[in-house]
Amino acid sequence: ISPVPFANREFMDKVENQIIIPTVKGLRKDNITYSGFIFFGLIAVKGDPYVIEYNCRLGDPETEVILPRLKSDIIELFDGIATNTLSERDVEIDLRSASTVMMVSGGYPESYEKGKEIIFGETDDKTTVFHAGTVIQNNKVVSSGGRVVAVTSYGKNIETALATSYKNLNNISFDKAYYRKDIGKDLVTK
Repeated sequence: ISPVPFANREFMDKVENQIIIPTVKGLRKDNITYSGFIFFGLIAVKGDPYVIEYNCRLGDPETEVILPRLKSDIIELFDGIATNTLSERDVEIDLRSASTVMMVSGGYPESYEKGKEIIFGETDDKTTVFHAGTVIQNNKVVSSGGRVVAVTSYGKNIETALATSYKNLNNISFDKAYYRKDIGKDLVTK
């Protein structure tokens, strides 16, 4: 569980107690030695968390929101896993909240057009723009995939991180671009 002071602590406690701890206990009970990432794809239903998928990797946009908070050298941590010395390594996490919103091509995840020129305006120092589906053609950055850019921002809490991501998304544009406007809304205190 993230050490960040989370906006909805009650929900995160449910995630920890109803999903994460039972998963780890289940691996141990079945004598499964697991080293690596476990991504919990969750859905909230009437205030309760449910697993919709387990994944043994980090993908988009999980990587873009998790790894920027990692202050430790990830290669050192991977070495610790490979040599069974992870417990001897320091894992430092940036305590700020982070949010990532993915800007995608119109039509995604179905059929979508590529080659749309992307215009990048100014972003602030709390934001990183990750290129996912972009290429350079004729000295211009253009779209080349469905998931085009991920905008990751820090904040003192999830609300401010999300507000910063959305503010910076307004400074990036390309024809038929869109992004979800409900990211993280189920995680903030109402």
